[in-house]
Amino acid sequence: MKLSIIIPAYNEERTIIELLNKVVAAPLPDYIRKEIIVVDDSSADSTGDLVAIFQQQNPDLDVNYIKHTVNQGKGAALHTGIRLATGNWLIIQDADLEYDPNEYGLLLQPLLDGKADVVYGSRFIGNHPHRVLYFWHSVGNKILTLLSNIFTDLNLTDMESCYKVFKTSLIQAIDLQEKRFGFEPEVTAKLAHIPNIRIYEVGISYYGRTYAEGKKIGWRDGFRAIYAILKYNLFVSNTVKQAIKQSVWPTLTPD
Repeated sequence: MKLSIIIPAYNEERTIIELLNKVVAAPLPDYIRKEIIVVDDSSADSTGDLVAIFQQQNPDLDVNYIKHTVNQGKGAALHTGIRLATGNWLIIQDADLEYDPNEYGLLLQPLLDGKADVVYGSRFIGNHPHRVLYFWHSVGNKILTLLSNIFTDLNLTDMESCYKVFKTSLIQAIDLQEKRFGFEPEVTAKLAHIPNIRIYEVGISYYGRTYAEGKKIGWRDGFRAIYAILKYNLFVSNTVKQAIKQSVWPTLTPD
C-alpha cells in the first residue's frame, strides 16, 4: 500500500530540506510506504538544487521532483502532482512547515478504517498546538468556510486547510481547474456534488508563519476563494454535476 505526498513548492529554500526530513520520518503503519512528489512552481531560489541534493543523498527513497518552467500557482502545482500520483491515498503537504507530517497517521485513520473517502484536517478543532498569529486571517478563514458550507451543505470547520487526504482514484477523477488558491473551495464544491461521498474531519496542529517568514497568501486570494465558492456551487450546470458523478462514482468502492 502506498501514500502519495504532494508537495507544491515555490521559493521554499529555507524550509524544504527540513520538511522532506520530517515527511520521511513521519510514522505510518509498516504496510504503507511513501511516494513523495515535489512540484516546484518555477522557484527563483535554490529550492530545486536542494531537492536534487536530497535525492542524491537518499537514493533508496521514492522522491520525485518536477519543475514548472513558468510560475502558474499552487493549484497548478497540485494538478501536476495529483496527475502523477500512484499511491492508494494522496495527501497535500505544504513546504513551509506550517503543518506537521507526524499527523499523517491521524489523518489517514478514517480512510484505513473504511469509513471515509476524504479527510480534512481542521486547525480549529481538537487540542493540538496552534501558533497565535493574525486575527483577521482566522476571521477570513471562518467566513470562507461558512460561505462554502452554505452552498455545499457540509459542516466543515476548516475548508481552507492544506491537509486533505483523498483516495487517489477519487481525486484523479475530478476535473480541477483552479490554478492558484482557489483549489480549496473548488475541490470542496466538487466533492459535495458527489452523492453519498463520506467526508471526515480531524483536528490537527498548526504552526503558522508570518509574512516575514515567507507566508504568501494575501487578500486577493480571499476574493478569488469567494469567486470560486460561487462559481463551483451556483453556476455549475446539471450536466457538469452529472459528469462529476459519472467520473467519480466508480472510485467510491471499498479498498
